[in-house]
Amino acid sequence: MSGVNSELLASVAESATGVESSNLVAAAYLVSAVLFIVGMKRLTKVRTARAGNAYAAVAMFVAIAATLIDIGTVDYSWMIAGVVIGGAIGGIAAVRVPMTKMPEMVAIFNGFGGGSSALVALSVLWSSVIEPGASGSGADILGGAAATTLVLSVMIGALTMTGSVVAYLKLAEVISGNAILLAGRHVLNAVLLLGALGVGGYITVVAGTPMEIQNGVLAVTIASLLLGVFLVIPIGGADMPVVISLLNSYSGVAASATGFVLGNNLLIISGALVGAAGLILTQIMCVAMNRSLANVIFGGFGAEESGGGGGGGEYVNVTSAGAEEAAMMLEDAESVIFVPGYGLAVAQAQHAVRELASVLEGRGATVRYAIHPVAGRMPGHMNVLLAEADVPYEQLIEMDIINPEFKDTDVAIVIGANDVVNPAAEHDKTSPIYGMPILTVHEARMVFVIKRSLGAGFAGIKNELFEANNTNMVFGDAKKVITALTQELKAAD
Repeated sequence: MSGVNSELLASVAESATGVESSNLVAAAYLVSAVLFIVGMKRLTKVRTARAGNAYAAVAMFVAIAATLIDIGTVDYSWMIAGVVIGGAIGGIAAVRVPMTKMPEMVAIFNGFGGGSSALVALSVLWSSVIEPGASGSGADILGGAAATTLVLSVMIGALTMTGSVVAYLKLAEVISGNAILLAGRHVLNAVLLLGALGVGGYITVVAGTPMEIQNGVLAVTIASLLLGVFLVIPIGGADMPVVISLLNSYSGVAASATGFVLGNNLLIISGALVGAAGLILTQIMCVAMNRSLANVIFGGFGAEESGGGGGGGEYVNVTSAGAEEAAMMLEDAESVIFVPGYGLAVAQAQHAVRELASVLEGRGATVRYAIHPVAGRMPGHMNVLLAEADVPYEQLIEMDIINPEFKDTDVAIVIGANDVVNPAAEHDKTSPIYGMPILTVHEARMVFVIKRSLGAGFAGIKNELFEANNTNMVFGDAKKVITALTQELKAAD
């Protein structure tokens, strides 16, 4: 009798321990989800972005720890190896990748996220169906919801991975940044998408043997990998901020689908957060360019043949100035607005700009920075770049707020920006950028445009600002020109 009681007590104790462990994991997941939400909220502002990153990092640590507790017995040698290798790659990338290459890094990290989700889903399929040789459809073996989300996780994850790789190659200029328009691309994409969905449905409902499921999943994976390539190849460099945020959304959706496969609530929540945030950011980018998402994906904006309309031809009325002349005009300026673009990032001129701003402020001028939502090659690129040079947060002004101020500004200094300051967007209905909200730099009393040449931006068209009567082009490397301006102003004191 005592033996029976002992076994009963042990069983109750084990059950209680299991309940306590389950409650602990659930509580940890809740804390992690809240920290993720708070972190993402704080990432929306430059001043709080660093703290937001810290919150998200803590949330991820709590999530991983809770998951390991939930799993129970695991081989920590694989965990440690993953942490060491992944941590080394991430740490080296964070330290060594320059700001000019940050869009490329974000793009490839999106790809890693999508690829990871696809691999996890495939591993579940292998361990649950293929390896044990289970018979029946995916719905019979895994359950209807799990089988459906497994297919979606593989599809979206594989698509995100190859699409991100193509985006990376375009940004890194390994392949042409222009839109590459393949003949019949829309039909091809439709066939790949519908084929993947059809085979996915077959796996879920009809397939009855492990071999049929295995071959079906292989077909879905290959079709999705190809679809990622063919979807991004036709998109030009001007749309890369939109593409990066959209692929980020895809990676979140893939992770959320994988959460359903694993039955992990936190993965479902965090993936949904990333997916929704990426989609919202994508919409913001589209509004900033006055274009629909469908037009971005299917329009081929930035193709080599574009640029036939909207102010094409040679420049005929361009006024240029040297650093000395520009400095003389800046000496009496009471208000100055810097307009950063990708050229500033390429020249690594952010610290030089900050020094010039300090000199101007020392002379009594009011200095601000006009930030266009799609300036640079990823959302928030200019904010991060200028924050790196310790530019005060309150001087970074968004487009809608700064635009009314240009008409009362003495000097606007455009550094490497092009399409986002082109007045053609406001009045030229033949221009490919017509209707796109721009920074109204042309309304300033004096405009200096610092560029290496009169080369076109991503839209491939002339910039009317360069020929405006109040504009002076200052040709040269942005960092060298800004440094020369600073030296001239200091010499004048």
